[in-house]
Order: sequence, then structure tokens, then C-alpha cells
Amino acid sequence: MTRTWQTADVGAVEELARGMRCDIVEMLAEAGSGHPGGSLSAADIVAVLYGAVLRHDPARPDDPDRDRFVLSKGHAAPVLYAALARTGYFGRDHLKTLRKLGSMLQGHPDSTKTPGVEISTGSLGQGLAVSNGMALALRRDGRTGPTVFCLLGDGELQEGEVWEAAMFAPHHGLTNVVAIVDHNGLQIDGACSEVMCLGDIAQKFRAFGWDAVECDGHDVPGLLETLGTARERAEAAGRPAAVVCHTVKGKGVSFMEGNADWHGKAPNREEAAAALAELRCSEEVAK
Repeated sequence: MTRTWQTADVGAVEELARGMRCDIVEMLAEAGSGHPGGSLSAADIVAVLYGAVLRHDPARPDDPDRDRFVLSKGHAAPVLYAALARTGYFGRDHLKTLRKLGSMLQGHPDSTKTPGVEISTGSLGQGLAVSNGMALALRRDGRTGPTVFCLLGDGELQEGEVWEAAMFAPHHGLTNVVAIVDHNGLQIDGACSEVMCLGDIAQKFRAFGWDAVECDGHDVPGLLETLGTARERAEAAGRPAAVVCHTVKGKGVSFMEGNADWHGKAPNREEAAAALAELRCSEEVAK
């Protein structure tokens, strides 16, 4: 397994992200519940990871030398399921079973049911600590190749455990963990700045001893470079890497963009049809 970000076809990764957004809208409309806003805002990030950056093989999901991805903001499970389906972990026909009884695709990722899910997540604030544990265990097992990538929501950073984990990683020299923040500025109760202001997120991570950078979370070429070199930067700096991605809640669907009302509300059939048309999902070819 090798990381392919340097030779990645940018257009193909952008198309993967668009297809994932189609899947997100369709599965949430079918389920009648779920979280579109934060799933859509993270689509480009997750597409870059699964399309080019992660060392992973759907035919060998338990390969000990694979990179790990932890979706700490577990309510955004649809973006992870879309990525896993489109990269071969399971058939896309499973997506229409989201949140249904007996489905392997529950409202939050379940590592006991879903191929490719590293850890069950959903209790906000815990993912970075779990990622640190994975990274430390890999190092103690002598596996220096794998990197653990953890995607957090910005509202999630209001949880205290995140900052305990932020102290832990530099203390243990975990240069094999990368924290990614989906910074869309909105949470279920409204603007993060009004609920509990986060201030300068990148500077906070730097103060805790991380090598932190910022980027446009919807610029695929920029994401390829930033996420693709994160481990290299961490090794060079001798401290863990953090990437703060500036994103738009509901990205790709105009009536959802920048609207906190779409944090945890599924589109009805008419809204879904409008969203799918805007995303040009009729161009999709079933795989």
C-alpha cells in the first residue's frame, strides 16, 4: 500500500467528492433522519483521504500496515459510508439502508458491523484520544509506517477531552497522528462563535505543541498537498500535525450552505430532488 496523493488525478478526486455528496443526500432522504450539514462540509476532506492520501486496501481492511481513519464527529457517518462504498468496502446498495433496523450502517459508525470502520464513534470529544491510543500502540508495536488521521468537528472542540488529548500527543511525541478540524463555524445550536467561541483554533493547537496549519477545506489540490505531507511535516517538526480546514456547512447544496438548521435535519423528497439536481447527480453511473 502506498499513498498516491502526488500522482492523484485531481478531477477524479473532485468527482469522488461530488458523488459522495449525491450519496449523502440520497441516503438521508431515504432514512428520513440524519446529519447533512457536517457530512457535506467534510466531503472534500474525506474524498482526498480515501481517494489519494490514506494507505488502505478494501480487500484487506485489517492489514496491520494500513493507515487508520477515525471519524470523531460520528454524526457525520454518511460521509464516511459514502467514501467506503465508493472505494470498495461494500456495495453502494447498502447506502439506502442507513439508520434502518438491522442495517450495518447505523446513525453513528459501528466498527463491529461496518467494514472499514476503525472505531465506533459518536460521543463527541473522544476521537482524538482514541486516535492517540492507536498511534501510541502502533509505535510500541514497532509499526512506524501507518498514520492515524482523526477528523473532528469545530463544535466538538468545546469538549474538554479534546484538549487533554491535545496535551497527550506532543508529550508522547506522536508524530504518527494527524488531527483534522472541519471548521464550518456552525453547530446544532447555531454559530460556534455564539455558543462558545473557539478563537484561533490553529494557534491553540500550536500552543499545545502541535505543528498546525490552515487550509481551504474545499480546495482539492490544496488538500492533497496539505494532508499528503502532514506526516512528513510532523516528522520534520518532531510533533504531531494538525490541519484546520475552513469549510462551509452543507457545501454543494445552496439552500443548506451556511445554515445551522441543516445540522441534523434530513431533506424531504422535494428538497432532496432539488439538491440532487444542483449536484448533477443524474450524471452518476451506478457502480
